[in-house]
Amino acid sequence: MKGKQNIVLLFGGRSTEHEVSIRSARSIYEALDKKRYNVIPVAISKSGTWLRGPQVLQALESGTAVLDAPEHTTLLPDPNSQQLVSVGKQEVMAGIQGSDEISVVIPILHGRYGEDGTVQGLFEMANVAYVGCGVLGSALGLDKAKQKEIFQYYKLPIAQFWSGYRREWLTDKVGFENRVDTHFGSKYPLFVKPSNTGSSVGITKVKNRGELSAAIEFAARFDTKIVIEEGLPNIREIEVSVLGNLEPRSSVCGEIIPANEFYDYSAKYEDDRSRLVIPAELPDALANEIREAAIRAFLALECRGLSRVDFFVSNEDQPRYWINEINTLPGFTSISMYPKLWEASGVGYKELVETLIQLALEEWQEKQQLDTSKD
Repeated sequence: MKGKQNIVLLFGGRSTEHEVSIRSARSIYEALDKKRYNVIPVAISKSGTWLRGPQVLQALESGTAVLDAPEHTTLLPDPNSQQLVSVGKQEVMAGIQGSDEISVVIPILHGRYGEDGTVQGLFEMANVAYVGCGVLGSALGLDKAKQKEIFQYYKLPIAQFWSGYRREWLTDKVGFENRVDTHFGSKYPLFVKPSNTGSSVGITKVKNRGELSAAIEFAARFDTKIVIEEGLPNIREIEVSVLGNLEPRSSVCGEIIPANEFYDYSAKYEDDRSRLVIPAELPDALANEIREAAIRAFLALECRGLSRVDFFVSNEDQPRYWINEINTLPGFTSISMYPKLWEASGVGYKELVETLIQLALEEWQEKQQLDTSKD
């Protein structure tokens, strides 16, 4: 393609992580080479409207939520278009010029409707290259229950867990709680989580049966499925970044020392007392085993491009580790764990963004070799 490549930077979204997305997108926007790329910021409002124009760029630069903009836009699920189009209230009003054909979309959409495979399905229908995991990897990566089932199948170590549906809870709350007690043998603490959210939204540490009902009620505000996990005693929180497609590589290990009792939303984004230790102080053999497990988890879920894999490690003479979860679109500010781990591994922020663009094009180009007709 001659001239600059058109990069659509898609951020915001209909999720509880809207503000986190803006922070990540702002860092990526600053890192993109404007001499090489024509960067087109597109915001998705909290109500789900796609917006572009000067107001979107101003919001990106200021780090504030985008409420509205005069120009509404969208991406058509038409493989022959591969363009953004301007949208009126009733109909498509005008297309973007052919020279504005999209080269790559960078979807910085954390959580539901951005990290769960839904928007990735739109990109597939539109036949545009995009950064990150595909439909399957994204969907499995956000669903904590399903990813754990797959980790079990691949014999990757995980803590004990159980999941149930919001409708089951609303229908029979006492029965739901009794099934939790039966599964865990009435042992506490437990962690109660929505199955399909990120950034620790909706999570509660439950210390006894009396706290269980309120925690389930809280998690049920955010998802139709609820995951409950055993609370592992005396553990450290270790994270590893993974980069690549079918031959991924893993970063050094990093440790989170949370400001609060566990690494909740406040400890991640609002309390500057949380600390990152990079590289984590681990025996070399254990660190290498964890890094290898991160790659195995990435491949088990059919991930592509990037993911961050989070672990628990016990504080014992012979420590054990468990996979907590995978995050297929981790926070991407310049001080977020994912890029910081790669920086410590010799890959700077700008190089990391460029690598992700090239991985997206590599994956897209391979798909162009596939037949869409049996004739």
